[in-house]
Amino acid sequence: MDLSFPWPTTSGEWGAWASAVVTLAVGLVLLFAPRIAFRVLRLQTREDKPHAIAAARGTMAGFYLGVGACAALLAQPLLYMTLGFCWLFTVFGRLISMLSDAGNRPSNWIALVIEIVLAALPLGFAFGFLP
Repeated sequence: MDLSFPWPTTSGEWGAWASAVVTLAVGLVLLFAPRIAFRVLRLQTREDKPHAIAAARGTMAGFYLGVGACAALLAQPLLYMTLGFCWLFTVFGRLISMLSDAGNRPSNWIALVIEIVLAALPLGFAFGFLP
């Protein structure tokens, strides 16, 4: 069996791969610099609960790293579909929050647009809309 890195060849595959790399980068920031990630996300841990950082390193970083790395390194359409649906459910959760939690803020709209793009690129490639 020949193991090689499947380098993207088409524009659709490049978009899906870029989404995977961004996901991987987000996971790396959450793993190695969780306090910076929390500041960017406008989250704050309590002084009496320093172990809350473990949520960023474990739960949050783990999924971003796992899905992003598998999609980027293996470059399979079903993995890109998984990545796209993960981002799509992130979009759905943000929309629910914006509608029911008084989260209709400019920062949420910017994040929503970025997440839609990160969902559309791998899904468009996986479903054949992006060649």
